[in-house]
Amino acid sequence: MVDTAYDDVKSLSFEAALEQLEQIVQKLESGRAPLAESIAIYERGEALKAHCETLLKTAEARIEKITLNRDGKAVGTEPLDAN
Repeated sequence: MVDTAYDDVKSLSFEAALEQLEQIVQKLESGRAPLAESIAIYERGEALKAHCETLLKTAEARIEKITLNRDGKAVGTEPLDAN
């Protein structure tokens, strides 16, 4: 698969990419697509999946945990431990 063939995927929001990915899965699961089309949409699905994973990792990196003092008041933030 050539990355430049799916440059438009990079501009999609997470929601738009996920919607397209769901449509691809439905079409592949239905078995109605000819082999050549199935291969092409599968490859696009791989590009959409990778894009969604990148967007999710970026969002996770931006999430912070609010730290509280003994009185329960917010005193700052720290990175969220994803483990």
